[in-house]
Amino acid sequence: MTKILKSSAGFTLIAAMVMVVVIGIMLGAASQSWQTLMKREREAELLFRGSQYRDALARWYKPRPGQGGQPSTQQARSPNELKDLLQDPLSQDKVRYLRRLYPDPITGKDFEPIRDANQRIIGVKSTSTDPPLKKGNFPEDLKELADKNSYSDWQFVYRQQAAPAPAGAAPRPPGG
Repeated sequence: MTKILKSSAGFTLIAAMVMVVVIGIMLGAASQSWQTLMKREREAELLFRGSQYRDALARWYKPRPGQGGQPSTQQARSPNELKDLLQDPLSQDKVRYLRRLYPDPITGKDFEPIRDANQRIIGVKSTSTDPPLKKGNFPEDLKELADKNSYSDWQFVYRQQAAPAPAGAAPRPPGG
Protein backbone atom coordinates (compact mmCIF):
# COMPACT_ATOMS: atom_id res chain seq x y z
CA MET A 1 0.00 0.00 0.00
CA THR A 2 2.86 2.37 0.60
CA LYS A 3 4.06 1.79 -2.96
CA ILE A 4 0.77 3.10 -4.35
CA LEU A 5 0.95 6.28 -2.27
CA LYS A 6 4.54 7.01 -3.30
CA SER A 7 3.81 6.64 -7.01
CA SER A 8 0.66 8.80 -6.92
CA ALA A 9 2.49 11.62 -5.10
CA GLY A 10 4.79 12.06 -8.10
CA PHE A 11 1.86 12.01 -10.48
CA THR A 12 0.13 14.80 -8.52
CA LEU A 13 3.26 16.94 -8.72
CA ILE A 14 3.53 16.44 -12.48
CA ALA A 15 -0.19 17.18 -12.94
CA ALA A 16 0.19 20.40 -10.92
CA MET A 17 3.19 21.47 -13.05
CA VAL A 18 1.27 20.77 -16.27
CA MET A 19 -1.62 22.88 -14.96
CA VAL A 20 0.76 25.77 -14.18
CA VAL A 21 2.21 25.59 -17.71
CA VAL A 22 -1.26 25.49 -19.30
CA ILE A 23 -2.43 28.44 -17.20
CA GLY A 24 0.75 30.35 -18.13
CA ILE A 25 0.14 29.77 -21.84
CA MET A 26 -3.48 30.87 -21.52
CA LEU A 27 -2.47 34.03 -19.64
CA GLY A 28 0.14 34.79 -22.30
CA ALA A 29 -2.46 34.50 -25.06
CA ALA A 30 -4.92 36.66 -23.12
CA SER A 31 -2.19 39.23 -22.51
CA GLN A 32 -1.41 39.40 -26.23
CA SER A 33 -5.10 39.92 -27.03
CA TRP A 34 -5.33 42.60 -24.35
CA GLN A 35 -2.30 44.45 -25.75
CA THR A 36 -3.79 44.38 -29.25
CA LEU A 37 -7.11 45.65 -27.92
CA MET A 38 -5.41 48.50 -26.03
CA LYS A 39 -3.36 49.45 -29.10
CA ARG A 40 -6.55 49.63 -31.20
CA GLU A 41 -8.13 51.85 -28.51
CA ARG A 42 -5.12 54.19 -28.56
CA GLU A 43 -5.24 54.32 -32.38
CA ALA A 44 -8.93 55.28 -32.30
CA GLU A 45 -8.14 57.99 -29.75
CA LEU A 46 -5.25 59.24 -31.91
CA LEU A 47 -7.63 59.57 -34.86
CA PHE A 48 -10.11 61.51 -32.71
CA ARG A 49 -7.54 63.85 -31.14
CA GLY A 50 -5.66 64.49 -34.38
CA SER A 51 -8.95 65.37 -36.08
CA GLN A 52 -9.77 67.77 -33.23
CA TYR A 53 -6.52 69.67 -33.85
CA ARG A 54 -7.06 69.68 -37.63
CA ASP A 55 -10.61 70.99 -37.22
CA ALA A 56 -9.45 73.66 -34.75
CA LEU A 57 -6.88 74.87 -37.28
CA ALA A 58 -9.57 74.94 -39.97
CA ARG A 59 -11.68 77.21 -37.74
CA TRP A 60 -8.61 79.39 -37.02
CA TYR A 61 -7.91 80.00 -40.71
CA LYS A 62 -11.58 80.23 -41.80
CA PRO A 63 -12.64 83.69 -43.09
CA ARG A 64 -14.77 85.57 -40.58
CA PRO A 65 -18.30 86.82 -41.38
CA GLY A 66 -18.40 90.32 -42.81
CA GLN A 67 -15.06 90.04 -44.56
CA GLY A 68 -16.57 89.18 -47.95
CA GLY A 69 -14.53 86.02 -48.26
CA GLN A 70 -11.31 87.98 -47.92
CA PRO A 71 -8.51 86.37 -45.96
CA SER A 72 -8.89 87.17 -42.31
CA THR A 73 -6.19 88.48 -40.06
CA GLN A 74 -6.17 84.91 -38.72
CA GLN A 75 -5.14 83.64 -42.15
CA ALA A 76 -2.36 86.21 -42.35
CA ARG A 77 -0.91 84.81 -39.15
CA SER A 78 -0.88 81.43 -37.56
CA PRO A 79 -0.96 80.27 -33.98
CA ASN A 80 2.56 80.54 -32.55
CA GLU A 81 1.95 77.51 -30.39
CA LEU A 82 -0.77 74.90 -30.14
CA LYS A 83 -1.94 76.49 -26.88
CA ASP A 84 -3.06 79.55 -28.89
CA LEU A 85 -5.93 77.36 -30.12
CA LEU A 86 -7.31 77.31 -26.57
CA GLN A 87 -7.95 81.04 -26.63
CA ASP A 88 -6.87 83.35 -29.42
CA PRO A 89 -4.33 85.73 -27.82
CA LEU A 90 -5.07 88.55 -30.30
CA SER A 91 -8.84 88.30 -30.21
CA GLN A 92 -10.86 90.75 -28.13
CA ASP A 93 -13.53 88.09 -27.78
CA LYS A 94 -12.88 84.85 -25.97
CA VAL A 95 -12.48 82.81 -29.15
CA ARG A 96 -11.72 79.14 -28.44
CA TYR A 97 -10.83 76.79 -31.26
CA LEU A 98 -10.00 73.80 -29.08
CA ARG A 99 -11.43 72.80 -25.68
CA ARG A 100 -8.12 71.57 -24.31
CA LEU A 101 -4.68 70.47 -25.45
CA TYR A 102 -4.83 66.74 -26.02
CA PRO A 103 -1.68 64.65 -25.51
CA ASP A 104 -0.70 62.04 -28.05
CA PRO A 105 -2.38 58.83 -26.82
CA ILE A 106 0.37 56.65 -28.29
CA THR A 107 3.32 58.32 -26.52
CA GLY A 108 1.55 60.23 -23.75
CA LYS A 109 3.54 63.34 -24.78
CA ASP A 110 2.49 66.47 -26.67
CA PHE A 111 1.73 66.29 -30.37
CA GLU A 112 4.40 67.64 -32.67
CA PRO A 113 3.19 70.67 -34.67
CA ILE A 114 3.53 70.50 -38.46
CA ARG A 115 4.54 73.77 -40.12
CA ASP A 116 4.40 74.86 -43.74
CA ALA A 117 7.14 76.69 -45.66
CA ASN A 118 6.07 79.98 -44.01
CA GLN A 119 6.39 78.39 -40.54
CA ARG A 120 2.61 78.49 -40.01
CA ILE A 121 1.20 75.65 -37.92
CA ILE A 122 -0.98 73.63 -40.26
CA GLY A 123 -1.34 70.35 -38.38
CA VAL A 124 -0.06 67.88 -35.80
CA LYS A 125 1.46 64.43 -35.74
CA SER A 126 2.57 61.77 -33.30
CA THR A 127 6.25 61.29 -32.56
CA SER A 128 5.90 57.50 -32.28
CA THR A 129 7.71 55.40 -34.87
CA ASP A 130 5.73 52.26 -33.93
CA PRO A 131 3.86 50.61 -36.80
CA PRO A 132 0.07 51.05 -36.67
CA LEU A 133 -2.34 48.13 -36.67
CA LYS A 134 -4.86 50.02 -38.81
CA LYS A 135 -3.80 50.19 -42.46
CA GLY A 136 -7.11 50.91 -44.22
CA ASN A 137 -10.84 51.57 -43.89
CA PHE A 138 -10.33 55.13 -42.71
CA PRO A 139 -13.14 57.70 -42.85
CA GLU A 140 -13.20 59.80 -46.03
CA ASP A 141 -11.57 62.82 -44.36
CA LEU A 142 -8.65 60.64 -43.13
CA LYS A 143 -8.14 58.42 -46.18
CA GLU A 144 -4.60 59.75 -46.69
CA LEU A 145 -3.55 57.81 -43.56
CA ALA A 146 -3.98 54.46 -45.33
CA ASP A 147 -0.93 52.21 -45.68
CA LYS A 148 1.38 54.36 -43.52
CA ASN A 149 4.32 52.64 -41.83
CA SER A 150 4.38 54.49 -38.51
CA TYR A 151 2.19 56.65 -36.32
CA SER A 152 4.43 59.64 -37.10
CA ASP A 153 3.28 59.26 -40.72
CA TRP A 154 -0.30 59.84 -39.58
CA GLN A 155 -0.37 63.60 -40.11
CA PHE A 156 -3.50 65.59 -39.28
CA VAL A 157 -3.10 68.59 -41.55
CA TYR A 158 -5.52 71.38 -42.39
CA ARG A 159 -5.40 71.90 -46.14
CA GLN A 160 -6.84 75.23 -47.13
CA GLN A 161 -9.41 74.93 -49.91
CA ALA A 162 -8.97 77.11 -52.96
CA ALA A 163 -11.36 80.05 -52.99
CA PRO A 164 -14.31 79.44 -55.35
CA ALA A 165 -14.58 81.62 -58.43
CA PRO A 166 -17.05 84.52 -58.09
CA ALA A 167 -20.53 83.78 -59.39
CA GLY A 168 -20.91 84.60 -63.10
CA ALA A 169 -17.16 84.67 -63.74
CA ALA A 170 -16.06 82.88 -66.88
CA PRO A 171 -13.63 80.01 -66.29
CA ARG A 172 -10.06 80.85 -67.16
CA PRO A 173 -8.47 78.78 -69.93
CA PRO A 174 -5.47 76.66 -68.91
CA GLY A 175 -2.23 78.59 -69.10
CA GLY A 176 -4.11 81.87 -69.52
